[in-house]
Amino acid sequence: MKKLLYRKLLKDYLNFFLIALISSSLIIWVFQAVNFLDIMVEDGREYNVYLNYSLLNFPKIISRLLPFVLFFSIFYVLSRYELNNELLIFWNFGEDKIKFINFIIYLSLFILFVQISLTSYVVPTSQDKARSFLRNSNINFLGSFVKPKRFNDTIDGVTIYSENRDTDGYLYNLYIKKDIKQGFEITYAKKGIFTQSSRIPILVLYDGETIRTKENKITNFKFSKSDFLLKDLKANTTTQQKNQEMKTKDVFLCVSNLYKIQINIFKTDSKQNINCATGNEINMLKEIYKRLIVPLYIPILMLVPYIMILSSKEKINYSRLKFFTFLIGVFVIILSEGIIRFISKELSDNTFIFISPFVLLFLIYLILIYKLKFKIKN
Repeated sequence: MKKLLYRKLLKDYLNFFLIALISSSLIIWVFQAVNFLDIMVEDGREYNVYLNYSLLNFPKIISRLLPFVLFFSIFYVLSRYELNNELLIFWNFGEDKIKFINFIIYLSLFILFVQISLTSYVVPTSQDKARSFLRNSNINFLGSFVKPKRFNDTIDGVTIYSENRDTDGYLYNLYIKKDIKQGFEITYAKKGIFTQSSRIPILVLYDGETIRTKENKITNFKFSKSDFLLKDLKANTTTQQKNQEMKTKDVFLCVSNLYKIQINIFKTDSKQNINCATGNEINMLKEIYKRLIVPLYIPILMLVPYIMILSSKEKINYSRLKFFTFLIGVFVIILSEGIIRFISKELSDNTFIFISPFVLLFLIYLILIYKLKFKIKN
């Protein structure tokens, strides 16, 4: 019978948790997808790049929301069980409250494994894959967003301005400034239109003149028609790999190189990574904290709601205990996210920050066990 009760409890936990996690993640993903659409349009990316880029950000949203949703799910389910007298069934069948607490500890270890897998492997891989779509994509529909009487600097090193545009897509009185090695060139054209040749984006210019300044020498030439090729031009969007996109083993190797610590279990040369440059020590330590230490708060967030079983709804102080439990959970969430600000360059100064989840879990578990054993004796 006890197994059936625990199965029902587990089912209720997981059902509410999964529904809350997926629904809240989808809501945030939709808002982010709209924002990504603006970025992609500004950069002239294809829609398949936009779709892949936005979908690959979904694991990151899930990993960020998981600890918060987990706490609120367990808090809600336990509150509902107490309200509906379902916890009494456990106690009437002689279930030990300490074993009841240990159940959530065992469950939290599984969730912890899932979260570490997300933060240390799935999210960095998906983020790097998303960045690769930007690195390998072309700027293919510039003509759809070059607005008249606005300077457009979407392309790296190129600024485009036009005074007017007709319904056929022709731009009039075009001014284009392009940076070149040791100088720049400015092109004026009476008319221009964006088109493609063999899937290569081209800006066709008519009746204009190009003035080139290079090494303090000025040259100019007029044209009746000229093709401004966009094939080898890149958007201003950052394509350099960020810290969050690095493999976890590379993050550790960065730290080992920066702090002269020998790590022999990985074989790769992380010194070539720009993120491993001297001066980036704090960012690397923060990346380790986010991937491996923040997930360690999950057992704490799953254990905190169990403070409510120290009392029952018939007791006068139950409402206060419930509110106090909720505040503790919120505090732990804020602590897990906010303590990262205090990470310093010196490794020894970060000892407490990195062991704080272990200390907090031990203290809360010890207090719960002590309180329950004290109640049993009395």
